[in-house]
Amino acid sequence: MDTDSYVLKVLDVVEETADAHSITFEVPDDLAEHFVYKPGQFLTVAVPSDRTGIAARCYSLSSSPVGGGPITITVKRTADGYASNWICDHLHAGDTLRVLPPSGIFTPASLSADLLLFAGGSGVTPILSITRTALAQGSGRIVLFYANRDEKSVIFAQDLAELAAQHPDRLTVVHWLESVQGLPSQDQLRAFASNFTSYDAFVCGPAPFMKLTIAALRELDFPRERRHQEKFVSLGGNPFGDVEEIRAAESEIAAAETDELDTAEDPAAGDPQGPVKLEVELDGEEYTFDDWTPGTKLLDHLEAKGVKAPFSCREGECSACAIRLLEGEVRMLRNDVLDEEDLADGIRLGCQSLPMTDVVKVTYH
Repeated sequence: MDTDSYVLKVLDVVEETADAHSITFEVPDDLAEHFVYKPGQFLTVAVPSDRTGIAARCYSLSSSPVGGGPITITVKRTADGYASNWICDHLHAGDTLRVLPPSGIFTPASLSADLLLFAGGSGVTPILSITRTALAQGSGRIVLFYANRDEKSVIFAQDLAELAAQHPDRLTVVHWLESVQGLPSQDQLRAFASNFTSYDAFVCGPAPFMKLTIAALRELDFPRERRHQEKFVSLGGNPFGDVEEIRAAESEIAAAETDELDTAEDPAAGDPQGPVKLEVELDGEEYTFDDWTPGTKLLDHLEAKGVKAPFSCREGECSACAIRLLEGEVRMLRNDVLDEEDLADGIRLGCQSLPMTDVVKVTYH
């Protein structure tokens, strides 16, 4: 993923429901390569703010990368959400927004796998992108459990009905309305998922909904590699700052500290005392470096070597830079998104990872 942000023109703003709007962007031909994306990924957008200058937020892509349609995010306003309300109230066709290229790992490894999809409210946004793309390019069966407050709050109701009618042998959509059935319980979610235990599961929605669904999948012994959940937090940092200026300032500080300490950063107890061997798998390519220095974050080292590793916030607040450890260990300076199960599974954040062993091997997945 590129480190640069880009200003895109808004082609259209569609009111999906009273609380949700889809924003379609025009991507000029000379920027097309920067906005190639996978189903389930998101854009990080810069929303103007009187208080902070910029409010950086991540919004999932509801469009599909196949079929030639324009790139589109869908935003649902939240009660106290400054950015979502600003977008829904103030953004119109012809306006512009500053965005980072697509990122995220909430995407199927195989579009031909059988997929069990759980969406709560606006969590349907990346789920729709996955559904559209898998139907167009894959061959597996797709089952979608879609929970909403009431019928009026169902985003993409017509789109899903049309897709189900076009692919009756492959797509099943089950709507769950709180106004009719109450909130789904863990037992009910487990009973539903019990019919599809061989499928790959993807879960997106409000935190309580995701917690219940993941717990139900665990009870059914869904293996970790077939359970995926999307996690977003409000970004506290500003990923839209001038990256080159930030790096230059950090280099000056590191150089000054080196004069005093003979190292860019004091290693923690147990950290390697010399250069680390790093092996990285990324987008089908393998990279090997013998000079990863303790005190240098993995993302920073890869960028210095010209490797375009994915990232979004650079603050440990999203999962766009997630890696999986294959060998060795790293320590993270900050982590606001990975839970204990993620960590036990070897997942780390590349933007916050420092080496702890003499050899580290990772893969981006």
